[in-house]
Amino acid sequence: MGTKKLLPTSISTMTIFLCMFTHINAEEAFPFVDGTYPSEAEGPTAESSDMDELELNPGPPPRVVDVDDYRERADDDDHTEAFLQAWKEACNSSDYPSVLLVPEGKTYLLMPVSFNGPCRATTITATIRGTLEAPSNRSVWLDRDLQEWITFDNIDHLRVVGGGTINGNGHEWWINSCKTNQSMRCVTGPTALYFRRCNHLVVEGLQIIDSMQMHVVIAYSWRVLVSRLLIAAPGWSPNTDGIHVSNSREVLISGCIISTGDDCISIVTGSMFVRATGIFCGPGHGISIGSLGANKSWAHVSDVLVEKATLVGTTNGVRIKTWQGGDGYAERITFQDISMHNVTNPVIIDQNYCDSKTPCHEQGSAVAINNIRYRNIRGTSSSKIAINFVCSNSVHCDGIVMQDVSLVGEGTYVSCSYMNARVVELGYNFPYCRAEM
Repeated sequence: MGTKKLLPTSISTMTIFLCMFTHINAEEAFPFVDGTYPSEAEGPTAESSDMDELELNPGPPPRVVDVDDYRERADDDDHTEAFLQAWKEACNSSDYPSVLLVPEGKTYLLMPVSFNGPCRATTITATIRGTLEAPSNRSVWLDRDLQEWITFDNIDHLRVVGGGTINGNGHEWWINSCKTNQSMRCVTGPTALYFRRCNHLVVEGLQIIDSMQMHVVIAYSWRVLVSRLLIAAPGWSPNTDGIHVSNSREVLISGCIISTGDDCISIVTGSMFVRATGIFCGPGHGISIGSLGANKSWAHVSDVLVEKATLVGTTNGVRIKTWQGGDGYAERITFQDISMHNVTNPVIIDQNYCDSKTPCHEQGSAVAINNIRYRNIRGTSSSKIAINFVCSNSVHCDGIVMQDVSLVGEGTYVSCSYMNARVVELGYNFPYCRAEM
């Protein structure tokens, strides 16, 4: 089935779920105003979210910079230079708040572009009401060895909002991927929207569709709110992660609807105090911690809470994945209040993860996994093994707590499988995993 047939159906389904999440407000999204999660969550703690700092402070009205004022001709095919000139003005024109406005009802073609800071403006808001569109020609990136489309770099107090659409035109990348066509050379495709070194960041109310590979990346950033995003790509599109968090602290992902060909959310090394709440995921590969430890690297992820999520028809549910031969840890991670429908591998830890054309051999080291809690997870599994803990022979998984987890088969009996894992059962659980290793 082609992209044109799949995408309208996906967007129609997700639009229904979007209505379910529109009621989410800042108080519900960040209840830990005193620096901790609510006691009933029993999840990881976080430092103060400082939500007041996410709002524009009272003072002079912001200066509005319209990108259309910088277009030389109304019929320009490439609008990149106009956006860069408008950004320069909005970023550096004054010591007051400023707004970069992308008007509604118009489509703008952007080549690979980086909006860089630091900015003189106290806060800067990119209000995207129109549509930003990427060139479909892969050579635009391959000829210059680029791996990002729209980048925001080194900007404090940035808000990217507006209700507009960011269209990655990724079809040519997908059909030429080595994962869909093994005769093709493996190359890394661009990320649609990349935030690097952006502290006190808000990304809210956008549609991001058909990225070449990852849709949104948060990297080396602190105090980030990602809210009410609609992210969509066909289920067969390779490596199209929805939201990817790397080397970032105090990140809240709230009320997002994600339908892609890879992880809906992936949280990788260097990330701490990350919370994902009110997420709809499907199709896709589920919500993942990792992968971690590739190429014998040291990796760490800690203090993660995933809650109030709905997963439908995904190839994994909630997953922790690490490569053999790595080092480091993944710890204090909680998955709770999660509903699953027709999900393959609903609960999985895989310390032998291998996403490689060549076989991965057993190694003497592994990323340690401990203090992992699963609570109030319910739904249906499309695989016979609903809970699967595949842990390393050299570094066992420790401190896994299952509390009120109930998963039944889609017309079949389901079981729990575990290897080198110490599991503690609390409350009623089905299928049941023994406590001994």
